[in-house]
Amino acid sequence: MFLRQFKYLTAVVEEGHFGRAAQKCNVTQPSLSCGIKQLELEIGVPIFLRGRGQRFCGLTPEGDRVAKWARNVIANCEAMRDEVAAMQKNLHGRLRMGAMPSMSPILPVLLQMVREQHPNVAMDVQFLGNDAMKTGLNNFTLDVALTYFDQAELGRRNTLKIYKENLSLLVPDVAEFRGRDEISWSEAAELPLAMLREGMHERRFVDRVFEKVGAAPEAKVESESILHLMFQVQFAGLCTIIPSHFTHMPGLHRGTRALRLVDPVVSQDVCLFWAEGEIMTPMAATLVSAVKKLNKQGGLDARLAEITPENASLAPLSSETSRESARNAVPLPA
Repeated sequence: MFLRQFKYLTAVVEEGHFGRAAQKCNVTQPSLSCGIKQLELEIGVPIFLRGRGQRFCGLTPEGDRVAKWARNVIANCEAMRDEVAAMQKNLHGRLRMGAMPSMSPILPVLLQMVREQHPNVAMDVQFLGNDAMKTGLNNFTLDVALTYFDQAELGRRNTLKIYKENLSLLVPDVAEFRGRDEISWSEAAELPLAMLREGMHERRFVDRVFEKVGAAPEAKVESESILHLMFQVQFAGLCTIIPSHFTHMPGLHRGTRALRLVDPVVSQDVCLFWAEGEIMTPMAATLVSAVKKLNKQGGLDARLAEITPENASLAPLSSETSRESARNAVPLPA
């Protein structure tokens, strides 16, 4: 059996169509079908349920197991090439990461640290839910996942904590809120709120906190985008709940201010997840190494504290000179 036959098999499963799988593998459809047929003959079991034409009718029970092994074999071959390249100081390829949308502002900090050490590695970031991240890690289509620890439900994984996510209330910068730096959840429930859609992890977490204080606010606007909700505060006079790190990156919009949510103070741990096992793939290792380095140098909170509205650039952690230059950089005009 050959590696290309495993690639044909996984392409058909991913595309759900023999013709599209052939295009993905840059071969003719008869060549792909012949390669899979030879694999079936060598293994001694049918892999696919047979139907008419190029339509994908599913896998046999044995075929499902073969497909899982095929993905494992392909992933290990790619990891082997990456590790050899890393030994030669020439790691290249794609770091494939799944992340929750609320974590997008902190990703530049982590990915910049990877680029400093491995400039030939391209970053492929997908914003996904936990179910999709679990599937991606299982199928080796993701190298790492970045999500909440408590209810990640990603199965047995290696984990590394990155930061603790606290929550703030973004409000219009009007007289009602001036001179304040915190607000209770009960008070927040009485304000006109723009909120994430029901069913999203962050919204479910917030709803549980409101329920704990005996409140059930009605959202005036709902969206899957925190950035859009921030615009609702800036231009429509509503209020919204944001992760506190949004006050640093991307930073507060003009005409808004952030108040810490208290009574109670709640938080969630955000962790890096990767496949369990003794051998860590080189791509996963690049980000794990960056997070460990970040934690040794004060963690993400200390890194974000360096970023101000006047200095939005991310200076390399390894260079004091570069950091000082970034602090003194003249911002570009808006």
